[in-house]
Amino acid sequence: MSDGMPHAPCFLVGPTAVGKTTAALELARRLDAEIVSADSMQVYRGMDIGTAKSSPAERAAVPHHLIDVVEVSERFDVARYVTLANAAIADIQHRGKTPLIVGGTGLYLRALTEGLSEAPDADPALRAELEAMGRECVLEELRRIDPEAAGRIGPHNFRRMVRALEICRLTGRKNSELRREWDPSRLPLMHGLDRDRAELYARCDMRVEAMFRAGLVDEVRSLLPRGLAENTTARQALGYKEVIVHLRGETTLEETIALVKTRTRQFAKRQLTWFRHQARVEWIHVAADEDLKAAIECLTDRLRKGARPTTAR
Repeated sequence: MSDGMPHAPCFLVGPTAVGKTTAALELARRLDAEIVSADSMQVYRGMDIGTAKSSPAERAAVPHHLIDVVEVSERFDVARYVTLANAAIADIQHRGKTPLIVGGTGLYLRALTEGLSEAPDADPALRAELEAMGRECVLEELRRIDPEAAGRIGPHNFRRMVRALEICRLTGRKNSELRREWDPSRLPLMHGLDRDRAELYARCDMRVEAMFRAGLVDEVRSLLPRGLAENTTARQALGYKEVIVHLRGETTLEETIALVKTRTRQFAKRQLTWFRHQARVEWIHVAADEDLKAAIECLTDRLRKGARPTTAR
């Protein structure tokens, strides 16, 4: 039963396919918590299979926030996320429950816990100009102006390349310089799940196969008339961008599945790198031959200590 006192937010993080969803649902039941998603793509309605959203039954059993917030045709950014997430957290605490922030989108987690950076808001006219330049021209200019940012982002994430170059043009400063102003030591302690790399990658492959069996291609096909392809953020979602190319007839289904597997493994690796260098995470290793039960017991103990009621100021 709720005690009516504000409870400190708890954080459960980790790479894709590590088991966060399963663990979070059980932890929420044990802690009388409500889940606040920190996933940049679960905010879009209809993007269900490819983002591995909790099922309607799971969301009915445990309240979830920051899921299905906007249509796939709408823009959504980190500033809006922070506003909505803070409101959800305050509401959860007001009702004497524990906010359990769960996800793997590092930018959202950092902005939520440390505040937004001094990077300027998006400039629609400049953004359109940069997008019209095309991938190669944007990457070439970014490499010339901010080679560190270009190397970190890589050639495949056009949306992030455009944003980094937009910041450079609007501020006259390098995006990489603004990133260095973040101070990870100010972040609250997060709790993370991890597995051996080979097992994590195998789980990534199995998840991708399950998504395609569940109808990912049909899901993407149904979202195209709703504006998915025109939304420069939503269409970059892992799995969705590859299926869009497949539906254009440019790749076979087998090639698409193989590519999504590769990119999912790469994404998991990038997530782990981010958490180990940009956040304060206390890790729990899940052995290959065990289920999540032991990890959940350990997490329950740790999170109960972190979610103790706090006195309102």
